[in-house]
Amino acid sequence: MAGDREPSYRLRVYLDTSVFSAYLDERMPERRQLTAEFWLRLPELRACTSVLARDELSDTPDAGRRHRLLGLLEEVVVHEVTAQMRGLASEYVSRGIFTEEQLDDATHVAVALLTDQSALVSWNFRHLVNRRRRAMIEGTNRALGLPTIDIVSPPEV
Repeated sequence: MAGDREPSYRLRVYLDTSVFSAYLDERMPERRQLTAEFWLRLPELRACTSVLARDELSDTPDAGRRHRLLGLLEEVVVHEVTAQMRGLASEYVSRGIFTEEQLDDATHVAVALLTDQSALVSWNFRHLVNRRRRAMIEGTNRALGLPTIDIVSPPEV
């Protein structure tokens, strides 16, 4: 039946740790609401993340919150982080796009790019969702013969 088929195209999106965290963040009600609205659209997307996000969520000190955050991973594909992805993240650092302290952010970008996602979705405006950094990532990817990737906040999806 036509109604049973998966749509021929669903946007492929990588969710960084901030999207999962915002889903339960009571300190920022507006962001939490926007994230909940995004989450309702998740069935229309092909959503994924990485073991890096899982590891970051596993570090949540509150056991109940940690359990709820890790439960959100059941709704997305979780990719391993390969040596190629780590290499690309290191390249971003060596080119000054990210600092050593921001290696995890660089790794999120590398995983999203090398798993062929259309966009990386994040609430991290300081290190990811900003025009200057996106331009630097795009320039590096082109120089390396790699595709580009959109980096957007949940409401932009």
